Amino acid sequence: MADAQITLTYSRNVGVVAIATGEQYKSAESALNDAGFRRGETGVYQLTYTDEAAVRATLAHLAERAEVRGIQVAASSRRFIGDTAQDIARCLPGQWDTQVEIYSHPVWKEDLVPYLWDCGELARVVHTDRIPYAATLTDPISGTTLLLVEHPGHQLSYLVGAFVPEPFGEGFDDPHAPRSITVPPFPGRAAQVIIQRYLPAYDRAVHERRITHVAEALDLIQSEWGSWNELPAAPPSPAAPCASNPRCSPRPSASSWKARGGSSSPSWTTPRRYSTSAVQRPARGRRTPRCSTSSPSRSSPRCRFART
Repeated sequence: MADAQITLTYSRNVGVVAIATGEQYKSAESALNDAGFRRGETGVYQLTYTDEAAVRATLAHLAERAEVRGIQVAASSRRFIGDTAQDIARCLPGQWDTQVEIYSHPVWKEDLVPYLWDCGELARVVHTDRIPYAATLTDPISGTTLLLVEHPGHQLSYLVGAFVPEPFGEGFDDPHAPRSITVPPFPGRAAQVIIQRYLPAYDRAVHERRITHVAEALDLIQSEWGSWNELPAAPPSPAAPCASNPRCSPRPSASSWKARGGSSSPSWTTPRRYSTSAVQRPARGRRTPRCSTSSPSRSSPRCRFART
């Protein structure tokens, strides 16, 4: 296989489109630019005119440039995969968004591996076959994202799988993953197979994965709780004797209450430790130093001023 390939196909929206792939895909893109193709947002090259004579001249010029540079040019027997994805999405319940993905360099498809949630043929194809492009169908409400690729070795059929739901992280080698299915090239029949077979299996897989996560969390909680209970209890700290603590005083009993001046309101018979009359309150707004003039300067950390 050549290090650079150009795949030509037809789109009902833009006409002839081209996709550059291979390890030397940059050379294929340069040949497309020289021939008059322009690159779109998704990496698909298309012609800016639809005149039949001009299209033929452009394709002939592309074939010449590709032969000089050793680039393989092939015309696909399938229609543009973006059109196929849009037609299938229209037949699915709800509103599905579609997008074309181009994997120009062979290693780019490896980005699919961690997030592909599949235990069927699609996972095998991603590992073993060359996938130059694909299309995604996304339900923005549920977050379900389907992956549509051309079935290698088959002229018309497609493979449909799914990406792992975002809360689950990675889906590689997940035993709960659903199995991909083969769908025909006809949008109505393909959508019917997806609705009746794949989406129910996908929902069951999501439910089983969530149950497994809950069970694993409960097992972890029980294990941590058991380990916590097995820890030896800490010995009680000895309480300081109240007699040696000058701040510790027993709660007065009922006999220690005494009414003053015949009043029924009780008062403590124990003397106060200080008198509030001895505290001189400074004038409002005045700053009172907490250190004398003989102590360190005011810039010293030991000399603080308090606003009263």
